[in-house]
Amino acid sequence: MSQLDKFDRAILAELQRDARISLNELSKAVGLTSSPCWARIKRLEAAGVIEGYTVQLNAEKLGLGDTVIVQVTLDSHSDEALFAFGRALAEIPEVLDAYLVSGDYDYFIRIAVENTRDYERLLRERLYKIPGIRHSKSSFVLRRLKSSPLPLQR
Repeated sequence: MSQLDKFDRAILAELQRDARISLNELSKAVGLTSSPCWARIKRLEAAGVIEGYTVQLNAEKLGLGDTVIVQVTLDSHSDEALFAFGRALAEIPEVLDAYLVSGDYDYFIRIAVENTRDYERLLRERLYKIPGIRHSKSSFVLRRLKSSPLPLQR
């Protein structure tokens, strides 16, 4: 998508803040009437700028109070090995994010678990059963310091 104007950015900022905002409230907040605001939302969706709408859940209240960051190195870096590892991670519900990265490790994975015992179970039953893992390093998140929506004004 080419350049986003101030109205597009304002719409995106409001939707990031509250995806359940009504069209009337959104229109007022960004300074447009409902019809052009709706047309812009549809255009942003069609262009793939807006990928979907979600709800934020409280992990701790759902029994997933610990977050673990796992760094993984694979034995092989062939396309087949990378694809198979990614497919295996996609099958593990506790894996929230997985990134193929540069540096000392191949993957950076964020996992939600109940506690250390639950993480140990996940390692034994799921993660370490994926073929091709050469090395991994786990770090428990002690506290999240920041979680932000995408920066729209740079």
